[in-house]
Amino acid sequence: MYRADSLKAEEFMDDGEILDTLEYAHRNKNNVGLIDEILAKARKRKGLSHREAMVLLDCEIPEKIQEIYELAEQIKKDFYGNRIVMFAPLYLSNYCVNGCLYCPYHLKNKHISRKKLTQEEIRREVIALQDMGHKRLAIEAGEDPVNNPIEYILESIQTIYSIKHKNGAIRRVNVNIAATTVENYKKLADAGIGTYILFQETYHKQTYETLHPTGPKHDYAYHTEAMDRAMEGGIDDVGIGVLFGLEKYRYEFVGLLMHAEHLEAVHGVGPHTISVPRVRKADDIDPDAFDNGIDDDTFAKIVACIRISVPYTGMIISTRESQKCRERLLHLGVSQISGGSRTSVGGYEKEELPEENSAQFDVSDTRTLDQVVQWLMELGYIPSFCTACYRMGRTGDRFMSLCKSGEIQNCCHPNALLTLQEYLQDYASTKTREIGEKLIEEEMKKIPKEKVRETAMKYLELITHQGQRDFRF
Repeated sequence: MYRADSLKAEEFMDDGEILDTLEYAHRNKNNVGLIDEILAKARKRKGLSHREAMVLLDCEIPEKIQEIYELAEQIKKDFYGNRIVMFAPLYLSNYCVNGCLYCPYHLKNKHISRKKLTQEEIRREVIALQDMGHKRLAIEAGEDPVNNPIEYILESIQTIYSIKHKNGAIRRVNVNIAATTVENYKKLADAGIGTYILFQETYHKQTYETLHPTGPKHDYAYHTEAMDRAMEGGIDDVGIGVLFGLEKYRYEFVGLLMHAEHLEAVHGVGPHTISVPRVRKADDIDPDAFDNGIDDDTFAKIVACIRISVPYTGMIISTRESQKCRERLLHLGVSQISGGSRTSVGGYEKEELPEENSAQFDVSDTRTLDQVVQWLMELGYIPSFCTACYRMGRTGDRFMSLCKSGEIQNCCHPNALLTLQEYLQDYASTKTREIGEKLIEEEMKKIPKEKVRETAMKYLELITHQGQRDFRF
């Protein structure tokens, strides 16, 4: 039986509810009256149920699909303005005891280079990332209780936060590691992490168990209930996602939104972020081996419908996707992207030789961070390196209440401009700096509150002419 407020995976992720939703949406995909009702509800910016959202995703009426895209773009602007948050992944270790069939880190892969960074190597990686201009990292590690115990993760977080190189500092460390215990989540919360991120991979239980034949990740319920344990452990912000291509996308879409509804129902706070990766080529992984891949048009429609359905959540797209694809998705709902990313262990300080490959997947967008920043600004976006909400205690329900009311704009817009100015001063190429300074000048005029604008202008002067850093509203 379906219960969004249950703590049992088989109840809040009820297969029967998903199948009923898919049948309902298929039956109503050309029901103009119902679609108009759903779109009218969506325009109130309060979100949609998984069933309503699925009707929009299934809709085949061209003019209504265009309405979906236009509404998604408007909602994105309403909640996030023209800001795009920047981050980079940092792979600590690719040792793993699981047998996941879609990931080259699986235990049976004997020819991938197995690596684990020492604390000194982490220090060098972080300095390389700081020299690029990054302020926000997402650390990644395979599941291996011997090589990657929680103590190693905690020590690595401490190392990352401790490094101050020139004007560089990592101000927020998000964590993407395997499902764990409430006790370990408490330790991560005490370590001062930002968001805890865990992809479900697939919400279809039978497919999940087939794709995870061995290792602790085989336990579907334990994995699916991880976010509840994380929140019980004191982590305010969690990020969910599926790996599109493993199972049919319609099933995954409904499961993803049901998971968001569950978190809202139980904890009063939905997911801080939703990620939408697609299966990509990796060391011994051929994406064509999975027959549920989705084309770019379907992918765009999924992103637009998620944005409409969960308007408050941050949406993440990685360098798995090409520049062209990422540009399209930025318009339709994505609010966070990585730049200059490496998916190998120790790949920032020096580039790996082909025979040393330790990457989790092949990167499609290989541009440097400076090139990505320049590209975003040329598109009219503000690349933001801001971490103020996390550091000012605006997390969990406090962040969500501000976001849902639109008040967060009063902090985020000026904070984005201040952190962009830091980047321009410390790391940008000449052309990027020229473009950025013009953008900041124009965007400063758009800050609605005069007092905030005056204070932001003062901070800009201190950043530019006195070398001061880390101002925030």
